[in-house]
Amino acid sequence: MPLNEVYITNTSLFLPNEPVPNDDMELYLGYINGKPSKSKKIVLRNNGIKTRYYALKKGGKTTHTNAQMTAEAVRGLFKDDPEKLKEVDLLSCGTSSPDQMMPSHGVMVHGWLPEAEAIEVVSPSGVCCAGMHAFKYAYLAVKAGDVTNAVAAGSERFSASLRANNFDEEAHKLEELNKNPYISFDKEFLRWMLSDGASAFLLTNKPNEEGLSLRIDWIEGVSYANEMETCMYMACEKEADGTIKSYLEFTPEEIMTKSILSIKQDIGLLSDNIVPLGGRKLKKIFEREGLTINDIDYFLPHMSSEFFRPKIYEIMSVFEDYIPYERWFVNLTTLGNVGAASAYFMVHELFKSGKLKKGEKLLVLVPESSRFSYMYALLTVV
Repeated sequence: MPLNEVYITNTSLFLPNEPVPNDDMELYLGYINGKPSKSKKIVLRNNGIKTRYYALKKGGKTTHTNAQMTAEAVRGLFKDDPEKLKEVDLLSCGTSSPDQMMPSHGVMVHGWLPEAEAIEVVSPSGVCCAGMHAFKYAYLAVKAGDVTNAVAAGSERFSASLRANNFDEEAHKLEELNKNPYISFDKEFLRWMLSDGASAFLLTNKPNEEGLSLRIDWIEGVSYANEMETCMYMACEKEADGTIKSYLEFTPEEIMTKSILSIKQDIGLLSDNIVPLGGRKLKKIFEREGLTINDIDYFLPHMSSEFFRPKIYEIMSVFEDYIPYERWFVNLTTLGNVGAASAYFMVHELFKSGKLKKGEKLLVLVPESSRFSYMYALLTVV
């Protein structure tokens, strides 16, 4: 039995509240120990982000959960005909910031969709690649003929863990010990990098009868955890030997006074490795598929920071050729780094832009720094 072709026939986006400019970030996230950040301007100057979205009001009060935002993105796929939501066979939701450890993120999204039917739901975990894993699961299910259509979603609600009250106990403890009351850069760095939102794709085994669709040619991934230590982590601490100590091994007091539940990143390990490793698998895929850089009309790289733009450009040196910047499509500066949702954000904006023409190819690249994983996808406009 031949496998189905699979198409993205619609995309949607949900952004909570109004865009937050750089100068207003601490009005939402708060001031750690009541003091303005020392590193904020440096990080923002390098990452190039101008606005982002938070599921918060000023002062830090929550306006949406991750699951609620994702449900709104799913509804957005069917805004022209809400009854079509009842026809969805599979819901696949990826995130690195679920609202709880259990139940799974996906079933919580399903719970916010009472108008949907009883269906299969999956919840890939991870960091930036989690949304792409959700996308691949939905793609394979349609391709195999297990379902006729599926919804894949990527979302994040990082703001809840970036609020100042998550760090105040540590800052107060340091002050009591007559030490610098500012938290370490590996913890504060990500406060100025991450933001909130959700996006979704509708995947079917037939293209749109009217208008454009995106045929999914392939989705592939790779992990280098077998050779790389942890780089981005949460609910744990990194030991001197590179191993990870779980939050389960800390006392409740230590969890508070050491900000164990915060998101942290080993900046040195990140900058030295995230880009070079990204080209290895891509070169093998291109050789297998008989592709060259010249076959790519749009390059959609997920970037955590504009700092990495020239470095990602250099990834293409493995092909002895480069994708010129005029063929790049990135929306980091206006929407921020939304982790597992960022690839969805780029595809959605480009798909709805009116720029695409039949036959054009989109290359999506998603690096994940947690322990150096990567996802790649090739889409063709039909």
